[in-house]
Amino acid sequence: MKKYIVIGLATVTFLLNSCTNGQSQNGQTNLAANEFSAKIKANANSVIVDVRTPDEFSKGHLQNAQNIDWRGNDFDKQINSLDKSKPVFVYCLSGGRSSSAASFMRSNGFKEVYELDGGIMKWRGANLPETTATTSRNLEMTKQQFEVLLNSDKLVLIDFYADWCAPCQKMKPYLDEITQEMSNKVTVVRVNADDNQALCKELKIDALPVLQMYKNKTLTWTNVGYIDKVGVVAAINQ
Repeated sequence: MKKYIVIGLATVTFLLNSCTNGQSQNGQTNLAANEFSAKIKANANSVIVDVRTPDEFSKGHLQNAQNIDWRGNDFDKQINSLDKSKPVFVYCLSGGRSSSAASFMRSNGFKEVYELDGGIMKWRGANLPETTATTSRNLEMTKQQFEVLLNSDKLVLIDFYADWCAPCQKMKPYLDEITQEMSNKVTVVRVNADDNQALCKELKIDALPVLQMYKNKTLTWTNVGYIDKVGVVAAINQ
């Protein structure tokens, strides 16, 4: 009988340790843009962390955010220098990197970590404010300039991408092939979402990658997320 009691106590001890070593935070941690904004306002001592690259950060970020690049060599050191007892709000462009960063933080003793669902693209889509290290936006494509690109007797395939986006990088080689192989039928235009934030916001592009097909200036097909070459060629030939 005593043997069974010892095993039971050991099991209870293990379960208690498992609970205390993990994230102690309760409630929803992956918040929509407006909820994320409200939560920040409700926590005056919160820490806001932008885990994008410094180049992305310089083009627009949340007020009072500090930039700690998820892929940077000293990410671990910088993150662990923060006060782990304070609420931390983390985001990237679309949510992938911030999810990984949040998991890392929780496993390293941070008590409250909140993620911006869909990243800063959803934040922009909700018309929430951001700041930038530079106020110059002269190189951005305007809606009028975008519409000029659609003036073609061929199909126009718009590729909304970002340099950091892994699916975008995976799709680029075959999009380049389509540009060459189907030039008589389709024109491929690539639009960098980081460099054209206002345009993406106006066109409601709040995720990446996004492909849009236009015929006679009319949107006829859209794909959000990764798609292989076969799928794109089928859309062109439909």
